[in-house]
Amino acid sequence: MHTSISRRAVLKASGIAISLPFLEAMNPAVGRERVAPPKRLVLICNTLGLHPPSLFPKTAGSEYESTEYLDLLKEHRNDLTLFSGLSHPDQSGKQPHDTEMTWLTAARNPGLGGFKNSISVDQFAANHIGNATRFSSISLSTDKQKSQSYTSNGVMLPAQHRPSTVFAKLFLDDSPQEQRRHRQRLADGRSILDSVAEQTQTLHRQTSSHDRRQLDEYFAAIRAAEVELVETEAWLDRPKPHVVEKPPRDIADSADLIGRTRSLMNLIPLILQTDSTRIVTVVIQDHLVVPKIQGVSAEHHNLSHHGQDPQKIEQLKIIETEILKCFAEFLSRMTQKSEADGRLLDQTSVLFGSNLGNANAHDPSNLPIILAGGGYGHGRYVSYDKRKNIPLCNLFVNLLSNMGIETESFATSTGKLTW
Repeated sequence: MHTSISRRAVLKASGIAISLPFLEAMNPAVGRERVAPPKRLVLICNTLGLHPPSLFPKTAGSEYESTEYLDLLKEHRNDLTLFSGLSHPDQSGKQPHDTEMTWLTAARNPGLGGFKNSISVDQFAANHIGNATRFSSISLSTDKQKSQSYTSNGVMLPAQHRPSTVFAKLFLDDSPQEQRRHRQRLADGRSILDSVAEQTQTLHRQTSSHDRRQLDEYFAAIRAAEVELVETEAWLDRPKPHVVEKPPRDIADSADLIGRTRSLMNLIPLILQTDSTRIVTVVIQDHLVVPKIQGVSAEHHNLSHHGQDPQKIEQLKIIETEILKCFAEFLSRMTQKSEADGRLLDQTSVLFGSNLGNANAHDPSNLPIILAGGGYGHGRYVSYDKRKNIPLCNLFVNLLSNMGIETESFATSTGKLTW
């Protein structure tokens, strides 16, 4: 029988400030109830897809025969489920790769006239979690600030592409000058909102009932923003978790696609274990250069449009093999990190996939979707109708439910996917 202690007490007794995983001794004394680790969500998109013949088995079920790509993940076979026959409906866009914008939103007809994106599933979840963590969500990208995270107004949230910057924001203390700048920015934000609110109150008295309804929605948005500013400021007074890991180095060379991917994925277990956020998205993007990978002599994008050329397919498979190796390494780290009675992966739903099912034809159907962790029953290949796909959003509804966010629908869903 052990005596319940707090995380603060452990840190104080140790004489140093480091972030700790969940320990049995941190359970509350009353009733000896266990503190359940929080549920988390990681969404990883390889925007140029995966070569289908190298990924999908010929038979479905738990006894599926492995494939060239699944062999790379064989150590995690019992921790993952492969899906086929999932996609978003009506994804014919203005440009062939416009589906990158809608992988997490499922907004119809991306890029066409009048198109407006909708909220992404990660931000839908982040809105429910709020400021329970220092950051409600974190978006990462291997190439600049382009992300797949969109607000309820369809505005893209810029991604972080420099691991050193992410590490500093999460784990390095701000200087007094930086603290003052943060507070001033928050104060400026509130003063602007106050000024707008005063002006809109005047308009409210001079408008029709229809316009007043629109203004009421606007007021509600302002109030929500003000609450968020107050909650954000509260985090400035809380110490950041200090970790023993050294700050990562940024990889300046855009041709080092695999190095940049690996450096971002290395951060995620640390981000989750310190509860800095519970929602992370990663975009693996083409950098319009020849990747520095032995055996590759052409751009990733050009190779994805191989036209069934065997030499191009062979180079494409080399790139995708290295990306999947990064994913396998990430899953290994997630299984090695422990908390409470399990592993970090057990409480984290990890979705790895793409917005393209066949990049060679710009086909957004039959998407490659791998789900790992999250406490699900795994070890199977689940194959749905390849001609009449099931909405990927049905799986999103399940992921939200697994995080404790009960919703009957999301975007184009027709129900909750179970398997």
